[in-house]
Amino acid sequence: MSPFKPSMLTLALLSAGLSANTYAADEKVKEKEAQKDDIEVIEVKGFRTSVIKSLNAKRFNDTISETISADDLGALPDSSIADALTRLPGVTAVRTGGQASGLNIRGLDGDFVFATLNGREQVTTGGKRAIEFDQYPSELINQAAVYKSPKASLIEGGVAGTVELKTADPLKSEKEHSFNINVRGAFNDRADEVSDANKFGNRLSFSYQGKFLEDTLGIAAGYAHLYQPYVSSQFIGLRFNDGKRDLNGSGSEESISEGFEVQQKGGEDKRDGYMAAIHWQPNDNWSIKTDVFHSKFDSKNFARGYRVKNLKDGKITNPIIENGSMVGGTVSSEGNGNFAVFVVNDDDTKLSDLTSGAFNVEWNDGEKLTIAADISYSKADGKFVNGGTRAVLYNDIDAQIRAPESVTYRLNGLNHATASFSGDYSDINKLGLRQVGMWPYDQQNELVAYKLDFKYELENDFLSSVEFGVRYSEREFNAQRSQAGYGNEFGKNPDNQPVLRLNKDMTSVVDFGGELSGFPSFLKIDFDKAVALVNKQLAKTGKGPFKPTANWGNSWTMIQSGSVNEDVLAGYVQGNLDFELADIKVTGNLGVRIVNTDQYSSGLQQVGFGLGEEIADDNGVISKDYIRNEVGQKYTDYLPSLNLNFHLTENDQIRFAAAKVMARPPIDKLKSGRGNWYHDKVVNKGTPQEKTYKVYNSWGNTSPLLDPFYADQFDLSYERYFSESEGAFVVALFYKNIKSFINNFTIKPFDFEKEGFIVPDTVTDNGVTYDVIKNEGQYQTAINNDKGGYIRGLELAYTQIFDFLPDALNGLGFTGSYSFSDSEVKFTTNLSGSDLDIPLPGLSKHVLNTTLFYTLDGFDTRLSMRYRSKYVSEQVAVESQLAFFDAETVLDYQASYAFDNGVKLLLQVNNLTDEANKTYFGKKHQTGTIQNFGRQFFLGFNYSL
Repeated sequence: MSPFKPSMLTLALLSAGLSANTYAADEKVKEKEAQKDDIEVIEVKGFRTSVIKSLNAKRFNDTISETISADDLGALPDSSIADALTRLPGVTAVRTGGQASGLNIRGLDGDFVFATLNGREQVTTGGKRAIEFDQYPSELINQAAVYKSPKASLIEGGVAGTVELKTADPLKSEKEHSFNINVRGAFNDRADEVSDANKFGNRLSFSYQGKFLEDTLGIAAGYAHLYQPYVSSQFIGLRFNDGKRDLNGSGSEESISEGFEVQQKGGEDKRDGYMAAIHWQPNDNWSIKTDVFHSKFDSKNFARGYRVKNLKDGKITNPIIENGSMVGGTVSSEGNGNFAVFVVNDDDTKLSDLTSGAFNVEWNDGEKLTIAADISYSKADGKFVNGGTRAVLYNDIDAQIRAPESVTYRLNGLNHATASFSGDYSDINKLGLRQVGMWPYDQQNELVAYKLDFKYELENDFLSSVEFGVRYSEREFNAQRSQAGYGNEFGKNPDNQPVLRLNKDMTSVVDFGGELSGFPSFLKIDFDKAVALVNKQLAKTGKGPFKPTANWGNSWTMIQSGSVNEDVLAGYVQGNLDFELADIKVTGNLGVRIVNTDQYSSGLQQVGFGLGEEIADDNGVISKDYIRNEVGQKYTDYLPSLNLNFHLTENDQIRFAAAKVMARPPIDKLKSGRGNWYHDKVVNKGTPQEKTYKVYNSWGNTSPLLDPFYADQFDLSYERYFSESEGAFVVALFYKNIKSFINNFTIKPFDFEKEGFIVPDTVTDNGVTYDVIKNEGQYQTAINNDKGGYIRGLELAYTQIFDFLPDALNGLGFTGSYSFSDSEVKFTTNLSGSDLDIPLPGLSKHVLNTTLFYTLDGFDTRLSMRYRSKYVSEQVAVESQLAFFDAETVLDYQASYAFDNGVKLLLQVNNLTDEANKTYFGKKHQTGTIQNFGRQFFLGFNYSL
């Protein structure tokens, strides 16, 4: 890595000659400080409490941030924190199964979002950096905040922003003892459209907080259970770059889609979450805390129906052409070739376990010095099991003679397509099972971190305090790939793996419902019984059992397994500012964070020709074509940050922030495993000096030599807090200059030896020994490209409590935000059939969130709307494919009534208008996904004591 060269931003901030540290004082301390300055802190009850608490948190925070209070999270039946966070300015999410999943912040997706729990880094159940928010029950989270501008005391890692989740601190509870129980039932109005789908779900949670020993000991505990079935009916058009032909004799070639899928999806999510916290504060000088969080989340899903593949390989008649693309026609085959109509039955299971815990001790001298020590631990295991069957029509199953077939279809833009098939795909005597497969991917993450922070109060007219500290963490990621397969998707099955006959015990006829009801019925195939049928066949040949393994026969399972280690030592110093400039009070902080990272990965490198070590796969087969390697790098980053808050009046303030930020690559992108191949190079050909060399090449599409994402960012905002009523108006501008992105890339030539890769000097092939050239081959890897660019935008937020209206209306309130984001970053895709520039994935130019609410005595009701304009992201089909997601508007409604005895009744409807997910490939006539999730109804009660 090249030596550090300070940017202009770094020099500007460091030249101020100030430094600093740590987390800002908690809300309670900030509110007290505000009261000292005669600034009123608004206190209200009911749903309005959450709205005003959010404003207070934003108002008194020392960075640019957005917050959702516990009252809001605790009152909603959201399946995860992500649903609630999408109401914040600049925060969006992609709906998966109808629910918000990973977050995008200011147009940047989850790879750029850092997240913590109680200020501590969390590992994930997968290979990404951003935590899976659906792993965290909203009932167990006390507060969630999005930090859009960093400060030196915050852990590095968020180019887009940092999401901080907090669990309850029992000593801060307003009550001596409190107990809360939530019971909710759920219903999906589209469940009857999907065979075997469950209509009903449920949620149950308990929580307790208590203070003992004259309020010096606090205990909190909570449990949250979720059973949530989900359903969707979906049509998926596949990429349009599968081939081009002149279909209508016009002299120009038209783009042909790879095919399409028509599927029913369903499944169930089961989650059990636990949290506990103990806080002992024996006197004013000592504070001792410990907390633990555990979540077990099992998701079992199925997708079944039709998959039509390789339209270009069939006979095309009566093609329908629109803007250079084939969007319909008849495609047929005599039962040969790669065009086929499959009946697919896929089962996807994700089993996730997450455990997080910490121990914290804080001491202060009662005057100026505070010292805090923290030890934290986070571990997550994710097991992803993908299994599926493929069945095709046959005239003679035993002889593996396929039946002629045809499909006549017509795409309908962003509406469901129509299609008819020549064969009967519900006939058990015609449908043969030709392929069964499983592709598990197990991942384990573990992190231990140690932190020591100091804060010293000052008495001068510029700095209110100085903070500094150090943090050391060790993270280890392990990945295991495996595979089990029977048969082939295309071509003739091997003689020892013939097409299998189905039986009535393992199949049933399924009808489509809803918008897909016009499609013909098909056979549902029980996956476990299909595996049993495969094992019976394998036993006849002395093979088996059918069990996923990492094996040399599918060498990618061995190469893509491996470990990544990341050791990070970070230190920071931060000065907290409090001074006057031309009679304007200025607060904020200025600091720098210095981060030293040691990243390395262990995996398998293919060298070939028996030149490696003796390594056994899961089946006990020995190979000598591979060696164990360890590759990595060390680098140091300097991350300065500045936050200034100009208090123009008691109710008006201007914020300015500037910082250099970083986000590390997805951790599974740092794996070192790679395969290889050699090609011949002949020099002095035709002369006595002619000599043949072997040139070493390698593939992997991961790299332990990747650098983080870097960006310089600037924020400017104006905040107006109303004095005559309760509310605020905020306008914010932001600008991020991202230095580079990570892409798969082929480097040629690449000097493998110089970069520390182990390459043999010679190889022997068919008895002939060749010298190896190590610096001319190609390396298919992941790189930091130099094509960065800016992201810039505008955010507007308005909150108003209409307490100046007549009595019957003074419980009316409104909160809303609008975000505009733009970027010069462009990528290129050809999935539409021609090269097309696409914007930064995850970026919607326009995002609008509104909530209209009304509170009267114990009655609360609200209507929320989330709108986002079109954006690019991955649609999940046979393979993940980039597509445009059409603009969408999602409406949610909630009503509740609280009785004086502590009981509150609740009704909520999510996706009130049954908004579908719709995607397309560059042009709207090139249909991508059309996915209907249905409305979800929740009914239940809450009891608080």
